[in-house]
Amino acid sequence: MADEQKPGGSEAPPPAGGDAAGPPPKPSPPKPAAAPPKPPATMAATLWESDLARELRERFGDQISETSTYLGQNFMVAKPEAVVPIVEYLKLEADFDYLVDITAVDWPKRPERFDLVYIVYSFPRNQRVRIKTYIPDGYKPETAVGVHLTANWLEREVFDMFGIEFAGHPDMRRILLPEDWQGHPLRKDYSILQQDQRWVRENLGIESGQ
Repeated sequence: MADEQKPGGSEAPPPAGGDAAGPPPKPSPPKPAAAPPKPPATMAATLWESDLARELRERFGDQISETSTYLGQNFMVAKPEAVVPIVEYLKLEADFDYLVDITAVDWPKRPERFDLVYIVYSFPRNQRVRIKTYIPDGYKPETAVGVHLTANWLEREVFDMFGIEFAGHPDMRRILLPEDWQGHPLRKDYSILQQDQRWVRENLGIESGQ
């Protein structure tokens, strides 16, 4: 007996590739976690060999503990009390008569908490030299205003941002922030979001948005 046909014609053909759908594809394995960032490379400084470096070592002896160069930038590490005499020597004897900058770096866990860095430039030589020293918190390095007048504002900025006072400075006060601002923003114990809430409220009449 012939099979009865369904109304409307013959049965639909089976799907291509077989009578039934295959198993669902397996989910992709999870991506491996990203590797932690590599620590920054240690600065690979080499010995600074030049007539000027030899002259400085001969003139200041053990007051200079290091004369090095890194990527073409020459620097020395000196005792704090030797910095201003070195800056003066470079100005008068080696034509480094432009004090470019004075800045600092805060290392809170180190006994000598701050790197203090002076950058001088010689137009005849077209060279920069950095003089770096290490000082503890509360130490007052000698002002360089007697050698370079520009040290006046540069030292005030270091005081404003780091709280380092310079002995003998003629006008040791803030230069960027209000005089009654509390704290020194570039110290590592001063949060990047911190503000002097009292000053903002009393002088601007608003609550800090930080």
